[in-house]
Amino acid sequence: MMQKGQTKHWRNVELESLASVASELIQVLSKPSYVAINGQMGAGKTTFVQALLRELGIQDPDGSPTYAIVHEYVTNSGVKAFHLDCYRIENERDLAQLGLEELFEQNAFFFVEWPQKIEKILPDNAKWLYIRCAPESELREIVLTYDN
Repeated sequence: MMQKGQTKHWRNVELESLASVASELIQVLSKPSYVAINGQMGAGKTTFVQALLRELGIQDPDGSPTYAIVHEYVTNSGVKAFHLDCYRIENERDLAQLGLEELFEQNAFFFVEWPQKIEKILPDNAKWLYIRCAPESELREIVLTYDN
């Protein structure tokens, strides 16, 4: 993975506090971009993406698009946002059939869960977000690495 220039840290984040972290993150993004969200199962990736979508003004984001892989939203200002859950992508053929490279050409926000499954087609300017959850703990550490 490419080393990114800047890092932002949030420590001891409770699930209930994800909305305030999402609010800060949207300020950092400021414009449509790609956010690759890494974290183990149950770390709160989907909950965090829903908080990000709410920050963009989407009232009722759906849950994880595990079966559809892609959910598309449009903000009140007409900006598109995509939530991708790549967990079920098994191989290059799956990836090719999805047409994500064409999707990524759009000027939109992309929030990608399980990005390691599609790393070779992720744009170079993707921001990487890591959610780490200590075992038996409700607290998370969230780290964003990016170039601006």
